[in-house]
Order: sequence, then C-alpha cells, then structure tokens
Amino acid sequence: MDTATVARFEASRNRLASLAYRLLGSAADAEDTVQDAFLRWQAADQEYVETPEAWLTKIVTNLALDRLRSAKVRRERAVGAWMPEPLLDGDPMLGPADTVEQRESVTLAVLTLMERLSPVERAVYVLYEAFSYSHAEVAEILGITESGSQQHIHRARRRIAAAGNSARIDHASARRIVEAFVDAASSGRTERLLALLTDDATGVSDGFGGLAEKLIQYSTPERIASALRGGFKPSLAKRMLAGGSPSIHAVVVNGCPAMLVTLDDRVVGVAILEIRGDKIAGVRGIAAPDRLGRLTAEWRRREHAVAPIESW
Repeated sequence: MDTATVARFEASRNRLASLAYRLLGSAADAEDTVQDAFLRWQAADQEYVETPEAWLTKIVTNLALDRLRSAKVRRERAVGAWMPEPLLDGDPMLGPADTVEQRESVTLAVLTLMERLSPVERAVYVLYEAFSYSHAEVAEILGITESGSQQHIHRARRRIAAAGNSARIDHASARRIVEAFVDAASSGRTERLLALLTDDATGVSDGFGGLAEKLIQYSTPERIASALRGGFKPSLAKRMLAGGSPSIHAVVVNGCPAMLVTLDDRVVGVAILEIRGDKIAGVRGIAAPDRLGRLTAEWRRREHAVAPIESW
C-alpha cells in the first residue's frame, strides 16, 4: 500500500473510531474495529473505491454490527456487568459535539440505553443523529430501505428520549459541581448529599476496584447518599486496597462532570455525574481496570489542574 493510500485512511481514523465507539460503547472494541477496517482497506482494489469516506463508513458500521450480533458480545452484555467505557473530554474518539444530538449520543446514559435497541436501530440512530447522514445515505450503508431507516430512527428516539445531557459542561463548571459533591459526600451528613440529588436520582457502580460480579444498582437518592457517605470515608483498609492515598480531580467525562480518582498518575476510578437542571440525576461509578485503560492513557498525556483533594 502506498503512502497516499495509507494517508487517506489515517485522515478518517478519528471519525471512524468515534463511529465505532458510539456503536459499541467500548474504546478497545472500537480500536479493534477500525484496525479490521484498515485491513479491508489495504486489501481493496482502490480503483473501484469512488468515495473513500463513504466506503470506510460502511465497512466500519457493518464490522461493528457484526460484533454487536456476535454470541460472545451478547453473552457478555447479558450477565448484568456491562458498562460503557468512559472517555476523557478532548479524546478524539468522542467525535463531533456541535449539536445537542451529537453531545447526547456519547453520554454514558445514552450509550447504556442504546443496549435496548436492536443493532440496526442503534446504527441508524448513530449515523443519523451523531453523523448527520440522510435517511437515503443510512439506507445505503445498512442495506435497508429509506422508509425503514425512518421507522428505526422513530423507535430509537422514543426509547432514548430525554436520557442525555444536552448542556455543554466546561471544566470550570465541572469543578464547581464536583467540589460541591465531594464536600457534601465527605461531610458525613446524608442530608447535604440529598440536597444535590433529584428526587428520582439513580446510581450504578461496578464496585470498589471493579470487583462486583454484577453491577450494583442504587434505585433511590437515599441509597446513593448512604453509599457515597460510606465510600468517601477514608480508612486504612480502603487505602490498602487502592494501593495508597489517591487524589480526586474534577474533570469532564463523556460530556458530564466527573470525579477522577488517581494514584501515581494511574486512574483507579471515576464517578460520572449526570446533570438535570441544577441537580444530579445520576451517578455512575467505574473502577474496573479494563474499563479505564484509555482514560488512564489520555490522563497521562495531559497537564492537570490542582486536585480538589490532593490526598484522600
């Protein structure tokens, strides 16, 4: 393959990775899918590829759908322990964020809800809402009719309605939210935490150290507050399990304010706060190392502001 052919692929790599990530909810799987697409590109007869961007979009979409339909993926996601892989603000894999639909399509809430969609519904939603393809273009990519694409987007929108975080969250806003949340959680007073949560707030976690066999669900604000009050109380046992005394940083993850827990420049956990109005409607805690690999890599590449808690 000549340099120009490789360059044409590399020019599309970030967009393709963003597409695959939205379809799969996993950065690792997205990277593998893009690499598989590169092998297809390498083997293709370039003379017959009239529009490389369209050709590659179709290949990546269908490779991702094959993964979603595989028995292995269905089995892994059926056991109740699957969560989307979080990405730090500015990661090119997050892709476009100019419109409300683009921002919502990459929140963990929407990525989780997309698990309820069929693979084709998921692909139509991502291509149409996040990448602004027309129904005619979506139909050609997926091998369906234009009216079929319209029906799929209608069903997908109905299931995902009002799940995202449409507001832009900058780092200053994230820091204010996280500082208030950390202060309330570490105070030991449940009522302070409850005042920050919506009446229907929910939470989910993969357990301290990502050790839970199934996701731990918190169905009421009271349960969230109780879990956080206990979790934020430092102890020797917790520090031994973490491997030291971590720092807590305020960041933006998948478009939402988040608390990033780091130790020796390694991310050991993250809590993503989903905002509705001026309150927190959801808390997602992730600590499994296999879900934090790309987040850690991105974190290590950057300069960091002073942490609200330098040593927990």
